[in-house]
Amino acid sequence: MVKNGEIPNNWAWAKLGDVCETTSGGTPSRKKEKFYSGNICWVKSGELKHNIIIDTEEKITEEAIEKSSAKIFPKGTLLIALYGATIGRLAVLGVAAATNQAVCGIFENNNLNSKFLYYYLLYKRGVLVENGTGGAQPNISQTILKNLKISIAPFPEQHRIVAKIEELFSSLDKGIEDLEAARQQLKVYRQAVLKWAFEGRLTNETVADGVLPEGWKCETTASIASTEKYSIGIGPFGSNLKVSDYTHSGVPLIFVKNITRKNFQLVPRFISKEKFNELRAHSVKPLDILITKMGDPPGDCAIYPATAPEAIITSDCMKFRVNENITDRKFVFYSLLSVNVQKQIESITKGVAQKKMSAQRFRSIVLPIPPLPEQQTIVSEIESRLSVCDKIEESTEQSLKQAESLRQSILKKAFEGKLVPQDPNDEPASVLLDRIRAERETGRADNPQPKRKRVKSHDQR
Repeated sequence: MVKNGEIPNNWAWAKLGDVCETTSGGTPSRKKEKFYSGNICWVKSGELKHNIIIDTEEKITEEAIEKSSAKIFPKGTLLIALYGATIGRLAVLGVAAATNQAVCGIFENNNLNSKFLYYYLLYKRGVLVENGTGGAQPNISQTILKNLKISIAPFPEQHRIVAKIEELFSSLDKGIEDLEAARQQLKVYRQAVLKWAFEGRLTNETVADGVLPEGWKCETTASIASTEKYSIGIGPFGSNLKVSDYTHSGVPLIFVKNITRKNFQLVPRFISKEKFNELRAHSVKPLDILITKMGDPPGDCAIYPATAPEAIITSDCMKFRVNENITDRKFVFYSLLSVNVQKQIESITKGVAQKKMSAQRFRSIVLPIPPLPEQQTIVSEIESRLSVCDKIEESTEQSLKQAESLRQSILKKAFEGKLVPQDPNDEPASVLLDRIRAERETGRADNPQPKRKRVKSHDQR
């Protein structure tokens, strides 16, 4: 029996660089537009999505290959992203293609099942990222990649392992697909609840399409805002609040991410009390409604917690303090999240590079407003229904996390030799490694690292 962390007797350890040839790509000069008018697929790291690549966003010319460090990798080459947000992502070339320098190509090897290596790198992605160098954007050097130790099974067992992984992953993917579908259905149901609520269908027995129930009125956000000064406002312009104003303690700042994630304790930033007094027009009180004024589209909302201290919103945020004599805060909050209001927000969003909603345009948004007691009843009805959604969603999220944990568990068992039984008749992996070394020493490796810039595909050999 194989113990944890060990491998079977007929397996062997090797560094990736000892069994595979690797090299990275390159980027032809962007100053030469003609370089990007060809028909040679050119892969960028963002296109690595654990997929088979058969087409690319950009294509380059033969001349671009000749006049840059780019090179054509043959079909079947395994690709791994070396740095950036995509670090450690994998793909396999379904066509001959070139890559940029952020992608490393690992050439096919007749003694190593490419899918076996693909799944091993998927299993070790976390280790590679952890070992990456750099600050905010870690990177995997080819040295790190080549020094990665891989557990190698006898060649026939590699095929058995890959087949079993794919069988189990297929079942797992179907389960994940069902969970994702359930999550989408919950989103649809949430919007349906909000639609019914603000058409009056949750509190009235009969409602005609397009007609508000008796006693309801259409009001603008401006007309239901608090009579306090600056009840609708945006964050200060950049020149009025700079990074140099940030302090380690004091009055907290609110950013877009605090609103979108409904979390006001995410890496908090502060300003001094003196700076707060300068920016008081942009201050937020507990229970204010906070809204993102940029996005695709903007309009994400959150209610600032009742126990939170006064704060200052930053430039891409908006605050809305309602008049609680005529409106229930939560009624307005849910109304802002409804499809009808989100469409209004989308229609008043302006800009080219970054679409934003101004405070003035926000003031023109129209909401259906019933009498205050009915608003409170509607909020109760909404929350009763959405609380069920929340529980189901929480369970769904937990199941999705468990599915990913199971995926890693499958890979762990696979590369410790515990996923499929060993066959004593298989040629030991040590013999396979000896053959690879002999081939490399005599220059007869199946996919030698190119000495020229271009690597011919198998079809050209």
